[in-house]
Order: sequence, then C-alpha cells, then structure tokens
Amino acid sequence: MASRYGEKAGRRSLEASVPLTAQEAQIARLAGDGMTNVAIGSQLFISPHTVEWHLRKVFVKLGIVSRKQIRASLAEDAAAPP
Repeated sequence: MASRYGEKAGRRSLEASVPLTAQEAQIARLAGDGMTNVAIGSQLFISPHTVEWHLRKVFVKLGIVSRKQIRASLAEDAAAPP
C-alpha cells in the first residue's frame, strides 16, 4: 500500500500492534500446525465458528492474510528481541 507521498507501507511492527491473547496464540499455533477449524474447535471445546473469529483477529494483529503465513509470523515474533 502506498502513502500519499508514494512510499510503501511495510508490515506493522509488533511493538505497535496489540499482542495476541493466550487463546488467540494457542489457536494460531494449532492452525499453523495445519489443523482445521473443526479439529481446533474439537480440541479446545469451542465451535469452528469461534475458531474462525479468533483467526480473523490473529490475521489482523499479525498483519497477515493467510493461514500459510501464521507459522512464519509466529517464528518471527519469537525471535524478536523483547
């Protein structure tokens, strides 16, 4: 996305974004491991719709658009200095 000055906006830094909640982080890890919403919901005793809702929030917070990006984004977060 370009700004009005022609500069491209990069990915939001995690310092500027809201951290994942414990449940969002758990769901993100499971989705990153390739589990479906149904399987995640079954394991966590929540509905697949609730899993979907949490994943949408995770995508926004991590600045990603695909489940395929979850694992790499979580790895980057873990490697980032505190």
